[in-house]
Amino acid sequence: MDDYKIISIEEGLTKIEFPEYEKVSSDAPVFYNPHMELNRDLSILAIQVFQEEQSREINICDLFGGSGIRGVRYKNEITGVGTVCINDISETANYYEKHNIELNNLSDIEVFQHDASMFLRMKRGEFDVIDIDPFGTPSPFLDSAGYCARRNSLLCVTATDTSALCGTYPEPCIRKYNSKPYKSEYCHETGIRILAGFVALTLSKYGKFIEVKMSHSTEHYMRLYIEVKKGPKKTDESLKNIGYISHCKNCLHRQTSLGLASPIEETCPICGERLIHAGPLWLGDVQNKEFIEKMIEQTEHKKINTEKQALKLLNSCLLEAEAPATFFDVHAICKSLKISAPKLDLIFNEIKKEGFIAIKTHYNPLGMKTDANIKDIQNILLRLNE
Repeated sequence: MDDYKIISIEEGLTKIEFPEYEKVSSDAPVFYNPHMELNRDLSILAIQVFQEEQSREINICDLFGGSGIRGVRYKNEITGVGTVCINDISETANYYEKHNIELNNLSDIEVFQHDASMFLRMKRGEFDVIDIDPFGTPSPFLDSAGYCARRNSLLCVTATDTSALCGTYPEPCIRKYNSKPYKSEYCHETGIRILAGFVALTLSKYGKFIEVKMSHSTEHYMRLYIEVKKGPKKTDESLKNIGYISHCKNCLHRQTSLGLASPIEETCPICGERLIHAGPLWLGDVQNKEFIEKMIEQTEHKKINTEKQALKLLNSCLLEAEAPATFFDVHAICKSLKISAPKLDLIFNEIKKEGFIAIKTHYNPLGMKTDANIKDIQNILLRLNE
């Protein structure tokens, strides 16, 4: 290998080494992103929960190995793991993946050098967990993942093209995910739902359907943990969760409509202005209460450096599991009403007093998930400003 300065790091119980690079990019000699440590820690928790739910040995695919940190950690830190396959098209990456396997004295890890989609198609039905963590969009690899995925397997998907999924650049989202985004205050949730909807529609070609176990939008990326199940009838039923979110720029009302090709209201029922539509996207659950509770329990048994951050995120997602789609940005509503924003706790208390739910969201510190409509919220805010 070329004469690089070698960096050594530790995550969890695992030590890895890789060549130094100037910045995190696809041009690095071997890819390692320190900002994704939380992502990897949560993956350890989620895959361990999945393994325990399955009560069997599981085989894992780390599709974009880079330094090997994911695959090596999965074998080293998750119990009940059989074979881990680490794939990367880079010869240099393969060298360091093998080096890091030896560094941690591990066996039953195989290293491959293939195009990602071709690798999945070669290995159809061999994996219980497929982890797709590319630099950019996962879109080109999801068809092969749908073909490869076993019944009752776990699909872990990262997307770092958040500017497309959140609607800053709508055309790439339409091109990559066959869905129209919209840049609203809840655009990160819309992005998660567009990604989940695309996975659901892609897998449905193979008579497979999805159950989203946990999802989050953190900094520059989105992450989904999806259980893949099989059966054409249940797949047809599952696709009834595909639909659209309609948003009113004028009064901030939003509504959902289920069905891929169902009629959608064009005008806002509150103020009569034209509605803007985002979708198709997933309107089913994007958090699973029971699964997230088990992930929280797992933090007691795992060594993770980001434990405080992970628990904060998991507890937030746990509360969101029973909340409706989308959320309101309280400051955005106050700005539209030309009033100063009362304290968040005060607003939450008043909304609950009115018999509505009010839940904070991990997407936005000023966000509120509620079943109250925009008129209810506006009336409460105006009353608090009297």
